[in-house]
Amino acid sequence: MSRLRTWTRDLGMGARFAFGGGREGWTRTLLTGVGVGLGVALLLISTAIPGALAARYERGDARSTTSTAQADTPGPDTLLITRINQTYRGKDIEGYALRAEGPRAPLPPGLERIPGAGEMAVSPALGELLKSSEGALLRERLDGPVSETIGDAGLVGPGELFFYLGSDSLAKNGPDDYRVGRVTAFGYDAQRDGLDPVLMLMVVLTFVALLMPVAVFIATAVRFGGERRDRRLAALRLVGADSRMVRRIAAGEALAGSLVGLVLGTGFFAVGRSLVGSVSLRQRSVFPADLDPAPWLAALVAVAVPAAAVAVTLFALRGVVIEPLGVVRTAKPSRRRIWWRLLLPLVGIGLLLPMGGRGNDHGRFNQWQVGGGVVLLLVGITALLPWLLERFVGKVCGGPVSWQLAVRRLQVDSGAAARLVNGIAVAVAGAIALQMLFAGVEGDYTEPTGQDPQRAAVAVLLHGRDGTGTDLAERIAAVPGVTRAVPLTSTQAAHQLPAEEETVDVTIGTCDALGEVAVLDSCTEGDAFVVTGSPSTDAFYGGRAEPGDELFVGNVRRYEAAAADSPTPAKWTVPAGARTVASREDPTGQLRSGLLVTPSAAPKEIGDFPDARIFVQVDESGPDALDRARNAVFGADPFVTAMTLRHSTQAAGFSSIRTGLFFGAAAVLVLIGGSLFVSQLEQLRERRKLLSSLVAFGTKRSTLSLSVLWQTAVPIVVGLVLAAGTGVGLGAVLMSMAAQPVRIDWPSVLGMTGVGAGVVAAVTLLSLPPLLRLMRPDGLRTE
Repeated sequence: MSRLRTWTRDLGMGARFAFGGGREGWTRTLLTGVGVGLGVALLLISTAIPGALAARYERGDARSTTSTAQADTPGPDTLLITRINQTYRGKDIEGYALRAEGPRAPLPPGLERIPGAGEMAVSPALGELLKSSEGALLRERLDGPVSETIGDAGLVGPGELFFYLGSDSLAKNGPDDYRVGRVTAFGYDAQRDGLDPVLMLMVVLTFVALLMPVAVFIATAVRFGGERRDRRLAALRLVGADSRMVRRIAAGEALAGSLVGLVLGTGFFAVGRSLVGSVSLRQRSVFPADLDPAPWLAALVAVAVPAAAVAVTLFALRGVVIEPLGVVRTAKPSRRRIWWRLLLPLVGIGLLLPMGGRGNDHGRFNQWQVGGGVVLLLVGITALLPWLLERFVGKVCGGPVSWQLAVRRLQVDSGAAARLVNGIAVAVAGAIALQMLFAGVEGDYTEPTGQDPQRAAVAVLLHGRDGTGTDLAERIAAVPGVTRAVPLTSTQAAHQLPAEEETVDVTIGTCDALGEVAVLDSCTEGDAFVVTGSPSTDAFYGGRAEPGDELFVGNVRRYEAAAADSPTPAKWTVPAGARTVASREDPTGQLRSGLLVTPSAAPKEIGDFPDARIFVQVDESGPDALDRARNAVFGADPFVTAMTLRHSTQAAGFSSIRTGLFFGAAAVLVLIGGSLFVSQLEQLRERRKLLSSLVAFGTKRSTLSLSVLWQTAVPIVVGLVLAAGTGVGLGAVLMSMAAQPVRIDWPSVLGMTGVGAGVVAAVTLLSLPPLLRLMRPDGLRTE
C-alpha cells in the first residue's frame, strides 16, 4: 500500500473516532472545535482589518473637498461649504454647513438632495443620539428638522456622529475668506505619506503580539482530551496497530477537530461581523461589509490551521510511548531540559539587538527580522513555562489538603497546566512590551499646544463680520455653570495707507480681558498700553507704535478691495498716556504685540476685524455647563468656532495605531477568556471520575474546589512572573531600537499583569458551577 493511501486510511479512521465515538467523542471534538473556532474567528478578523481601514479612508476621501477645484465666482455648479464641527459630552461631532449656488451644485456622498435652509441630514448614530434622553441638551443646539439620514457611502463608520446643515446665510467674503469653500465636486485624491520607521515598527509589533496568543490557543485547543485519546490509542495497539499508525490516527482526530473549528470559526466570524456595526470603541466603528478578509489570506488560514493541528499533535506525541497495556506518560515524567528552551529567546534577542539605536534616522527596520525576533521571544515563554513550573512544584511539600492535592496533580502533569496559561502569558508579555514602547515614544508624537485649559475651557473664535463678541460673551456668561466669559477683539493699524510694511496689532477689551494678554499693575477704563516682550517677527503683524503716533485703523492692506458696505480705515491717535507693559500668553498660548486699549480709548471706526475671541471658563463640578455654553454659541451663530483647549495634541498616525491596539487587545481578551473557559471545562471533564471518587470517599467539596483553584493559581502566578520579566526585557530592546532611553513603565507592567490575573480569576469563578455538578458520586457510573 502506498504511503499516501496509508496516511489517508489512518487519518480517515481518526476522523471516524472523532465523530463516531459516542457522546464522549462528540464532546471532545466539540470542545476542540470551539477552541479552534475562537482562534480562527480572530484570525479572520485580523486578516480583514487592513481592508476595513482602507474602506474607511476611501469613504472619508470621497466626501472631502480638500483638493477639489475651487471656483472664484458663483455658478450653476458651485456649492458653498464650511466646517462646523461640534463637541458634546466629550464626543466629537463632525458637521458641515452647505448652500447650493446653482441647480447643478455637487451632492455630498450619501445624500439624495442638499438640505434646505435650517434642515439637517444626520448620520444614523447622530439621529439616535438626538432622539434619546441622553441627547436632550444636544437637541437644543441641533434643533433643525431632519430632512434625511446620510447613507453608508457618506460615512466612515456606522457609529460616526456626522451631519450636514443647510444654510441660506452662508457666504464667501472675498478670496481671503478661507473658512468657506466654493467647490464644484467632492473627492480627495489622497497621497498619504508612509509611516515613519518607528510607527511602522509599532504596526508590525502590534500584529505579532496580538496574533501570537491566538496561535498558542489554537495549538492548545487541538490537544484537548489528550489523556483519554492516548488510552484509546493503547487499545488500538492491543488489536494490532503499530506506533506509527496510532500517531496517524491521533493526527486524524486532531484534523477532524480542526475542520470543525474552521466551520465554527467561520460561523463565529459571521456572527461577530453582523454585530460589529453596533460596536463603537473610542468613536471608531466599522461597517460589517468592510470586514471582508482578503481571499488569499482566508485561504491561508483554512490551510494553516488543519496543518498546524496535525503538526502539533505529532509533536506532542514525540515523547509518548503508547503500548498495548497502557501509556508510559502515566508514570513520572522525565525532567525537562533547559538548554534548548533558552535558545529560542536568545536567538530572538540576537535578531533584535543589531537594530538597536536606529530610531527614525537610519531607514526602515527589517520587518521579517523584527517579526522573527519577537516571535521567538514570545514562543520562548511557552517553552520556558513548563520547565519553571516543574521546578517550582517539584520543591513544594506540606500544607493543607487542598494545597497538597493541587501540588500533586501539578507534579504528575505540569505540562497540561502550563498549556492552560501559555496563551495568557504570551498575551501579557506582548502587551507589556508594546505599552513600554508606546510610553517611550509618546513624547516624540505628542506636541504641547501651549494652551492652558485651567484659564479657559473653550476659546470662541469670531471671524470677519461676526461682530465684536461683546453681546455673545454676555449671552454665554448668563449660562448656568459658566463662571467667566472674557471677550477680546483685534484689528490692524498702520502708519500709512496702503500698509506696505508691518502692521500694528490693536487689541481691544476691558481691563479684566486685557489682563489675560498682558501683565497689568493697574488698569482703569480709558487706559492704553504698549506691549513689549513678544517675540513676534511676523512681517505683517509685528509692527510697533508709540504714544502719540497717528495710525490708520481697519482694513489697512486691502481697503481698496473691501466691500462697499465696509468702512475705509479711520485715523486714530495712540493715547499719549499709553504705558509700556509686558506681554503675557493668553489661554491659547499666543503672545500679543502692538497695542492694548480699553473700549473708551479705542478707535470708534474699526471696520472689519479679522479676529475676535471669547475665553470661557466653566465650573466643571456642575453638570453640562460646557455644553450649555456651546449651545449659546451655536444659537448665536452656527459658523462661529468653539475650540476646546488642550495641553497637547497627538500625531494622527500614532493615535490610530494606539486605537488599533485597543481594538485588538479587546478582541484578544475576549478570546483569552473564552478559550480559557473551554480549556477549564475540558480538564474538569477529564477528571470527572477522579473527583467523584474523592467525594465518594468523604473528601469535602470545599477542599476539592480549593484544590482546583490552586491548580489554576499556581501556574498563573509562575506564568505572569515569567511574562512580566519577558515583557520588560522585550520592551527594553524595542525602546533601544526606537532610540529611546530605556525605562520601565511600571503602571503598564502592573496593569497588564493585573488584567491577565483578572481574566483567569473570572474564568475560575465561572467554572465553579460545572465543578460542583461533576463532584457527585454518580459520576462513577460507567457502561
